[in-house]
Amino acid sequence: MGSSVQRIIVVSAVNVRKGGTLTIQRDCLQYLSELSKSGLYRVYALVHKRDLYGFEGIEYIEFPDTIKSWGRRLWCEYVTMRKISKTIAPVYLWLSMHDTTPNVIAEKRAVYCQTSFPFYKWNFRDIFFDYKIVLFALFTRFAYRINIHKNDYLIAQQQWFEKSWSELLRFDPSRIILCPPQRKQQGVVPETIDADTPLFFYASTPDCHKNFQLVCEAARILEKRIGRKRFNVVITLSGDKNRYDRWLYRKWGNVASLQFSGFLSKERLYGYYQVASCLIFPSKVETWGLPISEYMDVSVKPMILADLPYAHETAVGDNPVAFVDPNNPVQLADIMEDVINGRLDVFSLPQAQPTAGLIAYSWADLFEILLK
Repeated sequence: MGSSVQRIIVVSAVNVRKGGTLTIQRDCLQYLSELSKSGLYRVYALVHKRDLYGFEGIEYIEFPDTIKSWGRRLWCEYVTMRKISKTIAPVYLWLSMHDTTPNVIAEKRAVYCQTSFPFYKWNFRDIFFDYKIVLFALFTRFAYRINIHKNDYLIAQQQWFEKSWSELLRFDPSRIILCPPQRKQQGVVPETIDADTPLFFYASTPDCHKNFQLVCEAARILEKRIGRKRFNVVITLSGDKNRYDRWLYRKWGNVASLQFSGFLSKERLYGYYQVASCLIFPSKVETWGLPISEYMDVSVKPMILADLPYAHETAVGDNPVAFVDPNNPVQLADIMEDVINGRLDVFSLPQAQPTAGLIAYSWADLFEILLK
């Protein structure tokens, strides 16, 4: 490739606007911003709003309305993006950062798989709490198949995810790149929080798949068993955000050891991470489980996690871990009682599993594979 010829890279992420997906997208564009300084590449980013990024060397195209409906999103993916790929041709690499495979013209194509909802084992109660989550789980199993085999690569964050996508989509595993998120210190100054008794902490959003009812019922069982003054459980709910949140508060709001803290600032969140005797994270579906990594960055104290593949991989490190059936509050109460009494026999250090195939430990590693 001559130095006067720029290869065009397009990164599409029109619905990414918050949370872990935005963090990953920002990290990606930050790397490409540096790469663009070489003069060898011209980088376009199709985004919700450019104000979310602002990195130099990137040409942004905004799509503020695609979040309004799946119809708009699909029209953008399969009609608008094709027109764009023709307009800025020739595109060397088109990287979709949110699971779907757009109908574009490019020499190389790849998709970053960020949602685990196609593998969510929902139940009928979930329909009552938030039917959109169930519909999303069903729809994604269909939508993510469209054009999937036109990709040169799929990118997955964990080995279980890599294996599940390969089986679901019948995609050649030798063309799936394992790319675990990079652990980064947040640089947060934690707020000082006092805790006179053992404190269990579960931080997440009020979504039905987060499985807060397991923690609430375990707290009720344990309080009845040993008394309400022996421990506290803090959960980041307010009891009034949505139907699921209100149901939890109606059913368990009178459990004295259970504290509904509401949304927490980063400083207060990390304050609870530091003071907590034990993190609980029983979510039924995750691609990674960010609070697990955040807690491990500031504490080596125990964690009680859902006995699911994502948790086994994310928890590899120095924290002792006990895995719990995400549908068994009695088992969770038993393990919490062990923590209170200083018995950690059921805890152990998770071991990393051997990896094979394509692996990228950084954005530089990933784009070296994608661009060669």
